[in-house]
Amino acid sequence: MPLTNASTKTVGVIGAGSWGTALAILLAKNHSHVHLWAHRQEHVDSINAARCNMRYLPGIPLPSNLQATADLQTTLTGVDLVLVVVPSHAFRSTLKAIQPFMGKHQHLVWASKGLEPKTNKLLHEICREELGNAVVPVVVTGPTFAAEVAKGLPSAVTVACEDEHYAVQVARMLHNDVFRAYISTDIIGAQIGGAVKNVIAIAAGIADGLGYGANTRAALITRALAEVVRFGVKMGGQRDTFMGLAGLGDLILTATDNQSRNRRLGLLLAKGKTQQQATEEIGQVTEGLHTAKEIYTLAQQQKVDMPITEQVYRVLFEGLSPNDSVQALLSRDLKPELG
Repeated sequence: MPLTNASTKTVGVIGAGSWGTALAILLAKNHSHVHLWAHRQEHVDSINAARCNMRYLPGIPLPSNLQATADLQTTLTGVDLVLVVVPSHAFRSTLKAIQPFMGKHQHLVWASKGLEPKTNKLLHEICREELGNAVVPVVVTGPTFAAEVAKGLPSAVTVACEDEHYAVQVARMLHNDVFRAYISTDIIGAQIGGAVKNVIAIAAGIADGLGYGANTRAALITRALAEVVRFGVKMGGQRDTFMGLAGLGDLILTATDNQSRNRRLGLLLAKGKTQQQATEEIGQVTEGLHTAKEIYTLAQQQKVDMPITEQVYRVLFEGLSPNDSVQALLSRDLKPELG
C-alpha cells in the first residue's frame, strides 16, 4: 500500500522501548493514528492504563490517538506505514513475525541501528531477504535521544531510501515544527553511520571515565570520524553522508552525552566494571556491545584500518584493560592526519 499525501494516516510501530515509543508519540502528535506493539501483554496493559510508558519514558503522556497492543495482526491491520524499532539482533525475527500481516505494503521503515550478529549484514539486506525485492526499505537515523524527541525538543533526522519518492513521503509524516526530517538516497551510508558511532561512544566513555579530559575526547571523535568515513565508503556509502546527521551528528551526540547507553557502558568499564556488570547496571540493550564485534570483523575482512574500533573490540572481547586500550592508541606510529 503506497503512502499518500493525506494528512491522517494509520501507523503500526513495532517495538515499545524508549525510541519506538518516542517515535510513536511524534507520529501521533503529527495526526497519525498509532498502534504501538509490545511483545509482553503486561507492558501493553501498563502503557494503556497509565497513558505513559512508565518503564522507558516515565512522566511523558501519550496522545489519545496512540494505543498499545501485543497483537501483531491488530497492530498491522489497515496501516499506511510499518515502522520497526527493535534491537538489531531481533530485526530478522521481527520481520519473520510481521511478514504474514504485511499485506500489499510496498515499503518498510525502521529506526534500529546496528548490524545482524554473526552474518554482519546491514538491515536493508535482511529486509530484502525476508520480505523480497518488492518491499522498499527506508531507514530513519540521526542524532536523537528518545526522551528529548518525546518531550518535543528540537531534533533532526535523516530518512534514507534508494527511492527518493518514499524517503520524501516518510519524512513528511515525521516532520513538524520541532522535528526536522531530511532525505537521502544513501541507505548504506546512513546505516553505517548509525552503527559505528555506537562503538565510538564506548571508546569516548572509556577515555572520559579514565579522566583523559576534553582534549582527548575531541581528538578521539575527530579520528573516529576518519574511521567511519574509511569504513563507510569501502562498504558502499557516500562520503558526504558521514558529514551529516547520520554520521558526524550522531557521532557527536552519542560520544558526548551520558544519555547514551553506549557512552555509559564505556564509563562503567573504565571504573572497573565487567561487561556483564555494566550491561546489567544500564538495564537496556547497548547496541555498540554487539556492533563492535561485527564492525571489527568486517573491517578485518575489508582490510580497513579502524584502530579505535579495534581497541573497543579488544576491551569487550579479549580482556584488554581500558587503560591499556587508550595507551595502545596513543603509541601508534606517526602518520599524516589526512590520507
